[in-house]
Amino acid sequence: MAYELFSRRGIRDVGVNELIERSGVAKATFYRHFPSKDSLVLAFLEQRDKQWTEDSIISKARSRGRTPIEQLLAIFDVFGDWFQQDDFEGSAFINVLLEMGPSHPLGQASIDYLAKVRGHVRGLAEEAGLVRPEEFSRSWHILMKGSIISATEGDLQAAERAQQMARWLIEHHRA
Repeated sequence: MAYELFSRRGIRDVGVNELIERSGVAKATFYRHFPSKDSLVLAFLEQRDKQWTEDSIISKARSRGRTPIEQLLAIFDVFGDWFQQDDFEGSAFINVLLEMGPSHPLGQASIDYLAKVRGHVRGLAEEAGLVRPEEFSRSWHILMKGSIISATEGDLQAAERAQQMARWLIEHHRA
């Protein structure tokens, strides 16, 4: 329930009283599990990382490609499917970072989760034998985040556009 509310409306727009009311638990029970709203948001981000980053993006991309290069490109195929969904809400990590700012603990947690995403990309780049994998992963991550923002703006072809640029980036980083 909190997951859906935070995904759809953001952090600041969802109040603790609404969360307690919708969850149907007593206030004391809520606070026993989550001493603050921020602790609930951190749990939301952790769940989002597990469900979306690891179980959806990375695992689906790995299953769609035979080679690390194909798996990297498949990230944008997965994104393309995601962008077409009626319930597409953008990236929780980007949204929380922009909403809370990089100096807020929730913003910093979002930065950390985004770094994990970039780490997955770096791992695939290393498996593919691409040169300068850290530089590659940072550039690739810009394409990922940019396509998410573009899709949020309504560009449903953002994943295809990003994938085309990704092909150029791969060529630039081949040994």
